Amino acid sequence: MTFKSPVHRGGPRRGRFDQFAEYASNFTSSPVFFLLCLLLVGFFVAAHAAHLDLELLLLAGESMTAVTLLLLALLKNAEMRAEHAIQRKLDALARALLEMNKDDHSPAFEDLRNSIRMEEET
Repeated sequence: MTFKSPVHRGGPRRGRFDQFAEYASNFTSSPVFFLLCLLLVGFFVAAHAAHLDLELLLLAGESMTAVTLLLLALLKNAEMRAEHAIQRKLDALARALLEMNKDDHSPAFEDLRNSIRMEEET
């Protein structure tokens, strides 16, 4: 079983998860989400200070753990999409430079040609 990068799944059209991940990423970078996290941490601290029942302490701690795991998954998804977009742009720039200097066979030209592995794509 092989796992594909999120940017390689589903062809050129973005899937539901990618759309959801982008929406969630935008929401988690908003002041509203920060306020919700601040309230969750405040609840956790208040529960400890007030010596509340163990069940409430566990609820607060497990809620913070769940939010952390979800944010980690969203962060990794955003990182993969950004990395893929940067690589596509760099490849396009390198191809344009190669096209522009077709007749040049200098060491710099050969290094550029080898770095983007043009022979593997044809």
